[in-house]
Parts: sequence; C-alpha cells; structure tokens
Amino acid sequence: MLGTLLITLLIVAICIVLLGVKVFFVKGGKFPNGHVSGNKAMRDRGIGCVQSQDREAQKKSRFSIDELEKALNDSMN
Repeated sequence: MLGTLLITLLIVAICIVLLGVKVFFVKGGKFPNGHVSGNKAMRDRGIGCVQSQDREAQKKSRFSIDELEKALNDSMN
C-alpha cells in the first residue's frame, strides 16, 4: 500500500515538473495562454470566447414583449 502511494506521488511530481519545464527552467518563462482569445488562429477565424460573446449579447437591447409577440406571429403566418 505504501509502495503504491509513493510511486503515485513520484509519477505526479514528474508530471508537474515536465509540464512546468518552461516555467521553472526558462528565465521569464510562463505557461502558454490556453484561452481562446489568446489564440491567433481562432481570432482569424472569428471564433471568440463564450464569456466575451455573452458580454456583447448582454449589451444589446432586449426585445419588448410586443416585439416578441409580433415576431412570433409573423413567423407562424
């Protein structure tokens, strides 16, 4: 039981060191930006962050009840 725990801790420690090689061993190193907005290829395709899209949607004016009913009636006819 203790051997399994030690092996597991050793494997986790090795993984952390390997994932953080750039952070730990390169001067001024940092983890890469994994956010959608930090990816140039995604921005070029027009793909944005869900949080940013939600923020933009919240800024848009809301439909009034009358406008929604009118749109619904128009779509049914």
